[in-house]
Amino acid sequence: MAKTLELGFLTAGGKKVNLTVDEPKEGLTAAEVRERMEAVIASGVFGAEGHPLAEVSTARIIAREVTDLIMA
Repeated sequence: MAKTLELGFLTAGGKKVNLTVDEPKEGLTAAEVRERMEAVIASGVFGAEGHPLAEVSTARIIAREVTDLIMA
């Protein structure tokens, strides 16, 4: 089952921005994820429409299962 960690941020302009991480480490805690998200904000590397990331909004792990029915 494929898993993705979806990190939601708000920019200084109020826009929601999502970053995703494929196959996140098992057993992540909310505190660990928040700490890393705050480090991403502090780095100033990401933003949208000229506004830097400003605050942590959401974080969730999405599990996806794919069943192939026909394969060529």
